[in-house]
Amino acid sequence: MKKLNSILLVDDNPAENYYNKFIINELCFCNQIKVAGNGLEALKYLQKTTEQNQAASFPRPDLIFLDINMPCMNGYEFLEEYKKLDPEFKSKIIIVMLVNSFDPDDRAKALQTKEVKEFFYKPLTHELIHQLLTKHFYN
Repeated sequence: MKKLNSILLVDDNPAENYYNKFIINELCFCNQIKVAGNGLEALKYLQKTTEQNQAASFPRPDLIFLDINMPCMNGYEFLEEYKKLDPEFKSKIIIVMLVNSFDPDDRAKALQTKEVKEFFYKPLTHELIHQLLTKHFYN
């Protein structure tokens, strides 16, 4: 199985990030896992991926797991800014909303955004990862 190079977790909850890193590492399908505590940190991270001297420390993620409710810049605000990034840069990044919210409006709003490819409820599981990888990376 081909490994993804990098995953970016965008979530302000350290316990969730710890758990998600554990599950991802357990399946051994990714070389690096990076964490941003909110949407603004994630945007700054993505900007650094385009700087030539930062590429090793800030690899472009193949996959972004994005929470909705975060301080400073929430998931929807992040998506509005993300839309402004270079289309070629974004073309190989899959964004998955990974949330605690069971509000059907959140799901509908997220999936109306073309940048969001999937909407999953926490917690991240082996089954969800296999489904995601099969659909978007190993088809």
